[in-house]
Amino acid sequence: MRAYGHFIGGQPVAGTSGRTAPVWQPMTGEQVATVALATTAEVRAAVENAKAAQRDWAAVNPQRRARVLMKFLDLCNTRADALSELLAREHGKTLPDARGDLQRGLEVIEFAIGAPQMLKGEFTSDAGPAIDLYSMRQPLGVVAGISPFNFPAMIPLWMCGPAIASGNAFVMKPSERDPGVPLMFAELWMEAGLPAGIFNVVNGDKEAVDAVLDDPDIKAVSFVGSTPIAQYVYARATANGKRAQCFGGAKNHMIVMPDADMDKAVDALIGAGYGSAGERCMAISVAVPVGAGTAERLLDKLVPRVESLKVGPSTDASADFGPVVTAAHMEKVKGYVDLGVAEGAKLLVDGRGFTMQGYENGFYVGGCLFDHVTPEMRIYKEEIFGPVLSIVRRDTYEDALEIVNAHEYGNGTAIFTQDGDAARDFAARVEVGMVGINVPIPVPLSYYTFGGWKRSSFGDLNQHGADGFRFWTKTKTVTSRWGSGIRSGAEFSIPTMK
Repeated sequence: MRAYGHFIGGQPVAGTSGRTAPVWQPMTGEQVATVALATTAEVRAAVENAKAAQRDWAAVNPQRRARVLMKFLDLCNTRADALSELLAREHGKTLPDARGDLQRGLEVIEFAIGAPQMLKGEFTSDAGPAIDLYSMRQPLGVVAGISPFNFPAMIPLWMCGPAIASGNAFVMKPSERDPGVPLMFAELWMEAGLPAGIFNVVNGDKEAVDAVLDDPDIKAVSFVGSTPIAQYVYARATANGKRAQCFGGAKNHMIVMPDADMDKAVDALIGAGYGSAGERCMAISVAVPVGAGTAERLLDKLVPRVESLKVGPSTDASADFGPVVTAAHMEKVKGYVDLGVAEGAKLLVDGRGFTMQGYENGFYVGGCLFDHVTPEMRIYKEEIFGPVLSIVRRDTYEDALEIVNAHEYGNGTAIFTQDGDAARDFAARVEVGMVGINVPIPVPLSYYTFGGWKRSSFGDLNQHGADGFRFWTKTKTVTSRWGSGIRSGAEFSIPTMK
């Protein structure tokens, strides 16, 4: 059985705490590894290595830093099959989904290669008498990322790519449920020529998280996870004077208008609701058909599609989705389905009893579909994070828009319609950070920023895109005056342009 440790100062190191956590293979239910859980001292060792290396890395010009990212990108593409297979084995998502996870992360590395352009400041000549005014973007120093289990490739790359390209040293605390891919990234960074200490991985639980949040030399923290933990991380990090961006939960609605192409709307709900077993913060978990007729037409096509979903092991490329990440999470998802029935929702498709022949111990939940869900129910209010789709019927477009805006989460949303006026109105008025128009999972490409509203996000700057570079750098503005422009005598009033 494999034993994962940490990656500190350019090399793998064994854990010293004596505490470990199991790493499961969800498709079989077997334990395939153990992962060391770091102490505060081990986190501190990673920070010290990062701090020692960061100043020299920051002094490397952005173009040469970008060349290291180019080499890393090339290595990841060369090893894409191995990375995807490891990701699928530890997370449970299918191989095609694992490849997508990796690809979306690598697209941010591609964008971050443009660091020389993104880090340029501004310059104004002769802003005053012989006065030049300019700004520069400089790295923060040692920074950190705390990533979730559901995207063990994409989200760490979203975090570390712009941070490293900006001249920072990075400490990664990945999920202890699937740590293999981030550790493999560490090896590939070294092979790409990144100096030792610039990318470190410390595995762990709450002790490691708190050590990151409390360490005085870590200047910024990026986090993705549940809303309660996002709020905790944001509060503790900012209380310690750190910059923080913390992304939490979601309850993403898709409004289906009466004029929508129903076949395309059903395709969208099947993929966005059940892909990756629903373990996505951008999954559509609520469908909102507008009008009774729309609901009936939608369900006529949707129910048989949910019933025919193919659930399979991660190695089955033809499966629609695979198992969920752990046995505990499987029971949690099933518990939500039990709760929905008890709350009075109508369970049209029940996937609780699904088992996979030959994989009876795997962590499988079949597709579940509820109708007549109401906003008062917990299955509507709370993020289930599983293959469970709820139908919330509404009579009018205004009613549908109102429930989206009233929900505490505001991560992603979508509308399916052939009416351009309705689509434009929805995009303007909906109180959600990412909006899809006839697009069910509106995750922006790497050169736009990713982030939600309301209790889906804490902090002022989003991930990747221009915000990625803004978050991982600080601006310095310089006012300079030379030669004949320098006046004699003290000036006691505040300088103006008069």
